[in-house]
Amino acid sequence: MQDMNVNGGQSERPAPADVTAVGILGTGVIGGSWACHFLRYGLDVVAFDLAPGAEERLRKRVLDVWPQLEELGLKGDASPGKLRFVDSLKELGQSVSIIQESTPEDLAAKQTLFAEIDAAVPGHVVISSSTSGFPMTQIQALCANPARTVVCHPFTPPHIVPFCEVVGGEKTAVEIVDWAADFFQHFGKQVAKMDQELYGFIGNRLQDAIWREALHMVANNECSVSDIDKSIAYGPGLRWAIFGPCMNMAMCGGEGGMARMLDHFGPSLKEPWTRLESPELTDQLYADMVAGADEVLAGRSMTELMQERDELLIRIRKTIEDYRAEKQKQ
Repeated sequence: MQDMNVNGGQSERPAPADVTAVGILGTGVIGGSWACHFLRYGLDVVAFDLAPGAEERLRKRVLDVWPQLEELGLKGDASPGKLRFVDSLKELGQSVSIIQESTPEDLAAKQTLFAEIDAAVPGHVVISSSTSGFPMTQIQALCANPARTVVCHPFTPPHIVPFCEVVGGEKTAVEIVDWAADFFQHFGKQVAKMDQELYGFIGNRLQDAIWREALHMVANNECSVSDIDKSIAYGPGLRWAIFGPCMNMAMCGGEGGMARMLDHFGPSLKEPWTRLESPELTDQLYADMVAGADEVLAGRSMTELMQERDELLIRIRKTIEDYRAEKQKQ
């Protein structure tokens, strides 16, 4: 990342807490959820998506999830009516301070798109990507003004899961990374501001390690898809919702904490407990994974399962937040 001033109107960019309007580029699963998140915080949301029926789908989604947003707590003058669609990238950038891009994971397409956004919108507008794995250094490659481009990778669904990872590319200005991190933190996210780029960032790399091991287990007929999911959902997943893997491991050391845990369990790191290289996705493994997922669904639709997930996520969030708020009052 570069320590430099951003050309093209840095003085016009408001402080992160003073932002009043956000641009959403791409209104599918991720982009639509981002729109809901920002609407919950009372921001004006300006959306651009040329896919047929995009506006109708997003407006319906906002109304469908509004009860979830109400349960999480609406901020300021939050309203579904603060969403509007525009017909061009130029119009998208006219009244917003930041654009959150959430288009398909195609590097060449993102590179072209970012160059087009960069050329179309005023210089003070921050351009952020929801990419789940590509480094911003690659995405910004064709931009004339790459200093204002940054990654903010959320977790699905962004309007409920309060976490994102912020990191710039080699040509991103340091102050843009700081600005973006402060912006997302102010508007409801727990932010991991990364010191350097990694493919997949933090959360996805950790998720992928578990996913690869799960594939090995199914491929070797060691356990079922259902048992793998139970082992996390009813095992470490419950603990990870509170503190995460590092501090949960530290607790294994009791009062001695991390140091005692490492002294005691360090030798086990040499044991063959994981196989991080992904197994070959054979036709048999593909069929076994699909059949296992169908067994877990047990006749339910994926929409029903996602609704259950969202409702439970909100309850877990509220339980943790209420508990910590009570502790702070004591």
